[in-house]
Amino acid sequence: MSLSPNPLERLNRARADLRMGLPVALTRGDQGALVVSAEAITADRLAALRMLGTPVVALTAHRAQTLKARAYDGDLARISLPADAGVAWIEALADPADDLTHPMKGPLISRRDGDAALHRAAIVLAKSAHLLPAAVVVTVPDAAKFAQENGLTALTTDETEAPETRLNPVVAARLPMRLAGMGRLHVFRPQDGGVEHYAIEVCRPMRDQPVLTRLHSACFTGDVMGSLKCDCGPQLHAALNSMHDAGSGVLLYLNQEGRGIGLANKMRAYSLQDQGFDTVEANHRLGFEDDERDFRLGAELLRRLGFPQVKLLTNNPKKVAMLERGGITVLERVPLQAGQTDENADYLATKAAKSGHIL
Repeated sequence: MSLSPNPLERLNRARADLRMGLPVALTRGDQGALVVSAEAITADRLAALRMLGTPVVALTAHRAQTLKARAYDGDLARISLPADAGVAWIEALADPADDLTHPMKGPLISRRDGDAALHRAAIVLAKSAHLLPAAVVVTVPDAAKFAQENGLTALTTDETEAPETRLNPVVAARLPMRLAGMGRLHVFRPQDGGVEHYAIEVCRPMRDQPVLTRLHSACFTGDVMGSLKCDCGPQLHAALNSMHDAGSGVLLYLNQEGRGIGLANKMRAYSLQDQGFDTVEANHRLGFEDDERDFRLGAELLRRLGFPQVKLLTNNPKKVAMLERGGITVLERVPLQAGQTDENADYLATKAAKSGHIL
């Protein structure tokens, strides 16, 4: 038995390193590079990287489009870092907070030579660490050896793409709930060391009958703080009430805040919405897709709990499709109308027009 970390364990270590501003080595065949999060890099580390080679900033095509930079690689752009550019310049490339008040002074020069696979992997890794999808990348010879000599985490590009991870049950206990009565809360922990997800059985749902189910993504602002900018909290409460009225149900509570981009990036998106952008436009200006969530997690939770058939409380047809691709039979989509306010009218309209929600 080996005591060395396996690829999934090293992936989780690499995420933590990026969040602290520590370089991670990426390799692909005989190619290699050191990558650092654009939002976490320090002046000292930038200077050290420059001693190894010529850094570039890898950005998603969405972010490059906002900056009017050419994305020659299709899904991303590799922006040359000027010799006099410092940490503030890199942060301004990655973070759109001041785009309107301090427009970028171009021209931004995009690289078009060579392979972008290492840069693409760097962005994938930054996203999985809930950082802005931007990274400083410096190619180095024998990156794996460099990582070993300097105590850095090394991954291959294939290892940055986490496979569908197994969710292991940790504990379950009875839970009396104000809105749903007696239930049972299950905690599941993913094998890749990521955040835990929860399943709440309301009353005693039968395994041989389709169960009323809500696939709910964590929303700290809506579920906890009662935000009026979204309908998440009211939908959560309405789902629990519906399960109580039906006599049973299953609530799957997935820790995928902000459509999978994390709370910090969600608040960045909120700040952009205050500037007049809708929720999809805000995500794109940050460099993210419309929705970064993985609903395969919900299908696995249902399989682990023994519920092969559901009646799904949702207005989002993509949730239905994702569960069915995960082997769960969705016998009925049950509309969930709750939480419409004057404050979230534009948000709901955007969900209907751009994300396909049926309201």
